[in-house]
Amino acid sequence: MSASREHFSSRLGFILAAAGSAVGIGNLVGFPVNAAKNGGGAFLLMYAVFVFLICLPVMIAEMAVGRKTAKEPVGAYKTLSGNSTIWGAAGLLGVLTPFMIAVFYMVITVWIFGYIVLTLSGNLDYLASGAGFGEFINSPYLFVAMAVVAAIVNFILVAGVKDGIEKAAKTLMPTLFVMLIIMVIFVLTLDNALAGVEFFLIPDFSKITPSVVNGALSQAFFSLSLGMGILITYGSYIDKQTNIPNSAKLVAITDTGVAFIAGLMILPAVFSFNPNVNPSELSDSSVSLIFTFLPKIFLALQTSIGYVGASAVAVFFFTLVFFAAITSLVSIMEVPVSYLVTEKGHSRKKALSILLMTAGILTIFATLSFGMVNFFTEFTSYAGGTKSFFDIVYDVFYDTILPLNGFLLCVFVSYRWKKKNLSEHLSIGNEGYVGSWVEKYVNFSLGTFIPAIVLVIFINTVAQKFFAVSLFGF
Repeated sequence: MSASREHFSSRLGFILAAAGSAVGIGNLVGFPVNAAKNGGGAFLLMYAVFVFLICLPVMIAEMAVGRKTAKEPVGAYKTLSGNSTIWGAAGLLGVLTPFMIAVFYMVITVWIFGYIVLTLSGNLDYLASGAGFGEFINSPYLFVAMAVVAAIVNFILVAGVKDGIEKAAKTLMPTLFVMLIIMVIFVLTLDNALAGVEFFLIPDFSKITPSVVNGALSQAFFSLSLGMGILITYGSYIDKQTNIPNSAKLVAITDTGVAFIAGLMILPAVFSFNPNVNPSELSDSSVSLIFTFLPKIFLALQTSIGYVGASAVAVFFFTLVFFAAITSLVSIMEVPVSYLVTEKGHSRKKALSILLMTAGILTIFATLSFGMVNFFTEFTSYAGGTKSFFDIVYDVFYDTILPLNGFLLCVFVSYRWKKKNLSEHLSIGNEGYVGSWVEKYVNFSLGTFIPAIVLVIFINTVAQKFFAVSLFGF
């Protein structure tokens, strides 16, 4: 299969596609929320440090594993480990994780699409009302929206790597950047917006606590799509002359840049809406910010630009987030698609049919778990609370399994594939890599403190999520 494997047609196409996988709802909304709740500029500074000191080596390793084997996580681990059953299982976990993440991500993307439609039809005041979101997430029309979003994702993925993923990334990512800049320019013209800019850019180092450090590291790791198998899969589509360390660096810079600009969009808007806002009072949930808080901000604009103008700004914003969600959803789904094509010998169309059917059923279950069906709404309980089906998918596969997958990758690359082999492969397309300080840092960090850190995150997340206990007092 690897001989006929598709490749990205250009380095730019790969970088935009990889950046598209990283740039998503977590960047546009999750990062500003976490920055607001965790010290603003201090959180931003630590986030950037963690991206380049901890996340970048993991990105480089994932891309190298993919390019070396020209396979997705299962095939890659099996090939480089001599068909080890244990490492094959680790690879399978790396495929199952994005498959399940696609379930909850699909629900959020459908909600965003629904908000675009409702705002266009003149219902911004309804969405900004107290009951709006609760009624919306239990609307039967969501299933129509789900069919539309699934059709868009299927249209992109069935076209393949060059004609589907790459073309979509080359269109959606530049459009997203332009829309984001336009939105920032508009927000900065609002009254009291500079207070939000000041809070975001000027670090208050007194607010740095163990909890803030943990939040910044987790946000950085999750934001870059590490542990999802995406970068292994995308790495399998790049040619041998691609400079992996430099490409990974550009993806990291793009991802961090979008998160930074998103902070300049969200926080000034929040401060403008409520000059006396206490950032610590913002919801922990980026979902809550998107669907309940921001519509109120947009509606408040009607006093200065009218209801139609406020609705237009809201449509612009939700479209921006929708584009980011689609690029992420496409990359997430590509991992199990590649697995079925590479390991099971299915055509892309058949693989997509299987995945859309199975993931579609699970997505319906997740959609029903907000009050439509009690069985899914009160699916189980742990950590002292009732959990829905949606909660379980999110808690297990997004919050918990990702750092475990990152830990397994570091161990695999450093001690099974071996650092020497990693260096030799990374020198392809980068003649000066062997012996450089980058090589020394990547090899040292992947074999020592990075796996230790992500393992600690995994253990602490399990303790907090499922037993309501923090191992470190935060």
